[in-house]
Amino acid sequence: MLMRVGLFRLSVVSIVTVMVMLSAGCGKQQEHISKNRANAISLYVDAMMLNDLDERDKAIRKLDLAVELDPEFALAYSLRGDIYQDVEEYDKSAESYESATILDPWSFRDFFNLGKVNQIMEKFIKALKAYIIACELEPEHFDAHLNTAKCFYEIKEYDRSFEYSKKAKLIDPNSGKPEALLGDIFKAQEEHSLAISAYRRALELEGDDPKTMTSLAVAYLRTQRYDSAMELLNSAITLDPQNNMAYQYLGYTHLRLREFDLAIESYQKSVEIKKFDWMGYKGLGVAYILKAIDTDDDSLRSIGLEHWNKSLEIKPDQPRLLQLIKKYSD
Repeated sequence: MLMRVGLFRLSVVSIVTVMVMLSAGCGKQQEHISKNRANAISLYVDAMMLNDLDERDKAIRKLDLAVELDPEFALAYSLRGDIYQDVEEYDKSAESYESATILDPWSFRDFFNLGKVNQIMEKFIKALKAYIIACELEPEHFDAHLNTAKCFYEIKEYDRSFEYSKKAKLIDPNSGKPEALLGDIFKAQEEHSLAISAYRRALELEGDDPKTMTSLAVAYLRTQRYDSAMELLNSAITLDPQNNMAYQYLGYTHLRLREFDLAIESYQKSVEIKKFDWMGYKGLGVAYILKAIDTDDDSLRSIGLEHWNKSLEIKPDQPRLLQLIKKYSD
């Protein structure tokens, strides 16, 4: 531990030296400001050490004092953003990074992290504002462009998402992540053959990724290639047994093939993995209702209605499901 702290102190010497030099020699009229800056720097260095020792609460208190002494101390806001991000207090992290970007409008790192924490909070418009500036500051940064593309995808601006995905692909041609996102874009635009090609390229580059395999399977389902979809979904489940979405789509595949017992089994597994899976309960209801019709068994219809009502409890805004419940309750 002593060696770790010693190395830490050496790592900040250059920072402190430069900042102290900037704070010195400002004349008597700046003496008070210089003193505050020097004290703020000292607090900042203490905060860096405390953070390195995982004493985050103490580090935050030091940084709060530092910015109180010197409200234009961008590095202190930036470090505070890092610490709040580490402890998943994303609102406070975003507030700190935003202050840092105002004080230092050339800081790629702070704009990128501001975008990142807003993206985590699903505040996609705010994330985009930060990410776009980050991309301008670092035109060849892969993650900045990919994350920008993801945010545009989330707000359904698919043309802009495509633009940044293609740029990310140019930056790193060996990554399958832009291809996977391009697959999502094509799928959303119902360009299923293009989506299939993009997902395949993603798998070639990244290897067997269960999420991409599930997405490719969905594209196969949209083109009625049920055998290919089923093979992929079973492979995805083998790699990730907790992949409830794969079980959902596997259930749907069995429904399309009128394999009601297998559909019920798949949907049941989906809701076991994810307790509040309203889509899983809806699918279970469909499977039981269709089996009831196929076997003329009213007890199965009652079970199906129970699952539909459970789906409505989780997600009440399902007008079509309400109509189906009324239809099959009569």
